[in-house]
Amino acid sequence: MKFAPLAAFGLALAAVTAPAVVTAQDAPAPAPATTFSVDTPVEVLVADARAKAVLDKYLPGIDQHPAYDQFSALSLRTLAPFSQGMITEELLTKIDADLTAIK
Repeated sequence: MKFAPLAAFGLALAAVTAPAVVTAQDAPAPAPATTFSVDTPVEVLVADARAKAVLDKYLPGIDQHPAYDQFSALSLRTLAPFSQGMITEELLTKIDADLTAIK
């Protein structure tokens, strides 16, 4: 039996590489909930309905702005100095309070 050692090797390899059965206690813990703030990129805020509602409350249509593609990767805090006074420190404080309250 020339092939017996190869067959045994194949069975051993199959045993090692076979998928393990995962039980509920072995399952990974769920990922922590995403937290939002004025330091979160605008595009991330717009992608979440709850965070977008906050943006719409204080900065309606921000995702429709002609330069959205240019600033979407920035956070509101980073964007504020370039907003020509539209995004004030007071507004950032209000937005941040609403965003951090999202659970």
